[in-house]
Parts: sequence; structure tokens; C-alpha cells
Amino acid sequence: MNKYVSKLHAIGNKETRKVVGLMSGTSMDGLDIALCQITGSGRNTSLKIVRFVTKVYSGEFRRRIKKVFAKRNIDQQLLCGLHAWVGRVHGMLVNEALREWEVANADIDLIASHGQTVFHAPQSLTGATDYPDSTLQIGDGDHVAITTGIITISDFRQKHVAAGGEGAPLAAYGDYLLFADKYQTRVLLNIGGIANFTLLPATQSGGYCFATDVGPGNTLMDQYMQAKLGEEFDQDARLAAAGSVNGPLLTALLAHPFFEKPFPKTTGPELFNLQYITDAQKVSATERLPPGDVMATLSAFSAKAIVLAIQQVAHLYGNLKVYVSGGGLHNPLLMQGISEGLDRMTQVSSFDALGLLPDAKEAALFAVLANETVAGDAANAGAIQDSPAVCMGKISFPE
Repeated sequence: MNKYVSKLHAIGNKETRKVVGLMSGTSMDGLDIALCQITGSGRNTSLKIVRFVTKVYSGEFRRRIKKVFAKRNIDQQLLCGLHAWVGRVHGMLVNEALREWEVANADIDLIASHGQTVFHAPQSLTGATDYPDSTLQIGDGDHVAITTGIITISDFRQKHVAAGGEGAPLAAYGDYLLFADKYQTRVLLNIGGIANFTLLPATQSGGYCFATDVGPGNTLMDQYMQAKLGEEFDQDARLAAAGSVNGPLLTALLAHPFFEKPFPKTTGPELFNLQYITDAQKVSATERLPPGDVMATLSAFSAKAIVLAIQQVAHLYGNLKVYVSGGGLHNPLLMQGISEGLDRMTQVSSFDALGLLPDAKEAALFAVLANETVAGDAANAGAIQDSPAVCMGKISFPE
């Protein structure tokens, strides 16, 4: 037997596993690295985040990724090279983090690597029914494994698509296993580039949970700041807070048919990008709007899309508790818009109220997915609506 097959078998039989979860989102601000201690599997999963860091990407890293990110026409040689290069960079960043934490690579059981999404193409978004739903994350798992010497599980979204899902969002799997509560109905809202939430009905209700994208989170605001003002993002929403919401532009932004589609649904920067803003400004005759007003309106747009989505499930379940994670949690104007848009019966809290560092949540959830692949069972996901009950990820050995 191959020694790594034997090692993988032993890892699966361990009571507790050390798994490094990696997440690189569409905002491309850095690689989230979460060192997780995971005990058990399925609904008996227990997770502790031992260490966490975000390794900030260089300007050169972001520049290279943006050449292929969410673009239909690209240089194939560049994409091919980036797939390997991103894997090596991520592996080196893991090595760097482990050195800083004084943790030996040999003490880590698994790496769970999400990779970097560069294109998301479900039929519901593209309308191209001659091809199946598809999605592409670069950062080859073999390069991560070779660079770190650690068994790596990667490319999680491909199994989801192959089994009939749309590849996103995947948060429902880990959210359900870790955070479903017997008595409390919860909405776990993650505001990254795209905003998504997982609905977790109280388990005693017998209802099905699901995860869905709801629209833009930070992506339009960040893209506008980068293109128009040369800044990566609007620090503390200072520009947006100084502006005024423009009603006609907000109406135009909210007019897309995506918002009328039933849950669950998926989207990405392939739709919500600078062209989307430009088109909405043309429709609303707001092309000369000052940047502050545009940013205020984009913030209001993200908040309104999130509020409308949560309200659609609130009327079914009554009192909801909303727990927020992701970069949008640090945008005070966006959070204010969400809190004010929801009624007083819907409480909004940071995700750390559930005992998990909000910024580490996505990386940790991929660690949970890897844990299920090695030690769990596909049936553990059976209570997730419209999502295939599968174990996800491809396994790469270091040799």
C-alpha cells in the first residue's frame, strides 16, 4: 500500500485532527490561514481555531490574478501558469505561517485549500445550456502538497457541480454541522465580495437548511474604489458615509432579474462588476454623480439586497438571529444599513457570538469539509436543501 494512503487511513481514524484551512476570496486581499483542531465528524464535529492569520497579497499577486479574474477572453498560457504559481505561493504562505507559530509541518494532518476563484459559470448565470454548470478555482493542490509536504485536499467546488449543485455557496455544509441549534433559527450571513447566507432552522422544527448567494457584498464598492480612485477599498466607509444615497441609481441597481430568482441561487463578479455600475448609471442618468454619492448608493445597494433576502425567510420562521462574518462586518455603514433595514425582531450579531472568529470562518469551514472527506460520510449533509450529499475535494499527496 502507498504510504500516504496508509497515512490518510490513519488520519481518518484519529480522534482529533489538525487541519489548516485556506481561503482566498474574490476580494483578493489575502490568504486566510486557519489552524484548526477538529474532533469527530458529522453533527458530532467539534472545531477549535488554534491560530489564524491573513497573509496579505502583494500588489503583484493581485495584478496577475486580475488579468484572468471573471474575464471570458484571457491568455491561456497565463491561466495555466497561474494555476501552478498560485498553488506554490499558497504553499509558501502556509510554510511561513507555521514557522511563525512554531508549528512543525509534520504535525499537520491535512491542508484544506479552496484556491482562488477566477470564473464561476452556472447555467443560471450564463444561460449557456450546452455546457453543464461549472466553476474554476486555481492554485493547484499538488503544488500546495509538494511545497508544504502536507497531504492537501483542494478543488472542493468541482464535486458539488458534478453531483448537480452550482458550486456555490458551500457554507451550508460546515454551517449545518457546526452551528445548527435545536431551538434557535439562525441566519449565518457572510459578506465577502459576494454576500451569502445559510439558513439554519431550529432542528426541532424539522426544516431543511440551505445556503444561497444574495447579491454583492463588497465587490462593487471595492471595484469602484480601485478603478476610479486608485484605492483598494473605502477604509471605514469614510467616502460612502460622506456621500448621499441616490434614489434613481439605487432603483436601477436593484432592477436585475437575479433578485427575483428563488433561493437557493448563486452569482459572482461575472455579473456584479464595473460594467453593472456603468449600465445602472446610464439607465438612471447618474453618470456625473460624485464618487461619494456613488459609494453611498453602492453601500445601500448591498445592504438592501441582503435585507430583502433575509426578509424572505424571516416571514417563514418568525424570530431570527443573524450572525455576520466576512469583510463586510468591518464596514460600519453597510452594517448600519442592514441593522436598520431589518425589523426589531431580527437580531444582528457578529459571528464571534457563536465562539468563532468571524474573519476565520470561511477558512475554518473548508477545514471542516476536508475533515468530512477523510473521516465523515456524505449522508451527514442530507438535511441541506438542494445541495448534493457528497464529500468534496481532491486529495494530493506530497510525493
